[in-house]
Amino acid sequence: MQRLTSRVRARLAGEHGATAVVFALLLVPMLGFAAIAVDIGALYAERARLQVAADAAAIAVAQDCSRGNCGDMLATAQELITLNDPTGTAGQPVLSSDPLSVTVTGGAPKEHWFAPVIGHDSSQVSATATVGWGAPSRGTAVLPLAFSYCAFLKQTGGAVPSNETPQKLNLTKTDGAPECHSPSGNQIPGGFGFVTTGAGGCGTASQIDGILQSDPGESPSNGCTAADFASYVGQTVLLPIFDEAGGTGSGGWYRVYGYAAFRLTGYSFTGQFKTSPQPCSGNERCITGYFTRFVELSDAWNYSPDAPQMGASILRLIR
Repeated sequence: MQRLTSRVRARLAGEHGATAVVFALLLVPMLGFAAIAVDIGALYAERARLQVAADAAAIAVAQDCSRGNCGDMLATAQELITLNDPTGTAGQPVLSSDPLSVTVTGGAPKEHWFAPVIGHDSSQVSATATVGWGAPSRGTAVLPLAFSYCAFLKQTGGAVPSNETPQKLNLTKTDGAPECHSPSGNQIPGGFGFVTTGAGGCGTASQIDGILQSDPGESPSNGCTAADFASYVGQTVLLPIFDEAGGTGSGGWYRVYGYAAFRLTGYSFTGQFKTSPQPCSGNERCITGYFTRFVELSDAWNYSPDAPQMGASILRLIR
């Protein structure tokens, strides 16, 4: 019996040794699979984080450039990269004129957890973003207004807007400026005019060279409420600029020349459409504010390199 027990113990000891050898042989490929599952997953997560950082950096640089001053592009890009990915480093942004755009590339080292077992301590992750910009060519204005190119020239002198002093513009019916229309004040062209709204709401869609239908009233078109207008006081909105007009009454029309950014500070129309204090009184119908520089990021607007540049720019992430 003692001999049998000794033989069993010896056999088990041999099997234990074989198991240890097999486990040792399998350990390396098991760690390799762990490297694939964990480390590569971490690489994808880092690249996603770095892509967000590159997108933000490209948008920030494009905003500066679209306003006419790119400034220190590398410093701007690095600031946004760091805010979104503290380990990231920005490369020198690259400007392009065809299309008008800027490209930012960010990089970051990523140390591995398991891959060092198979000889890979870390990997360099990179991400690239390109943002293009240009003047608005079509979109939906949030207010049913159209300004005359003459009014734009009177306030800005034709240069890119920079004066932040509010100016008063009169509704076409009460605007007697002879340089914008006949002294009778009955022509559609003038300081500004109301246009018909789209289906529901206060917005009006248009495009360059397109036609907007005039609303002959002395208050905003149907679909707009006093609260709608009041919500944009102190805000900058994109509005169409017309260079041709014709017709009379509800048959009047405006031809869209381009789009400008207008900072709305007050207005006085009929009914409840008034701010306090009212910028005009009596039979006058007016709006106050100023044309200014503005960068629009929403998808509500498109841009074109051929659109007239009147101080507003549309940004698009194009890669």
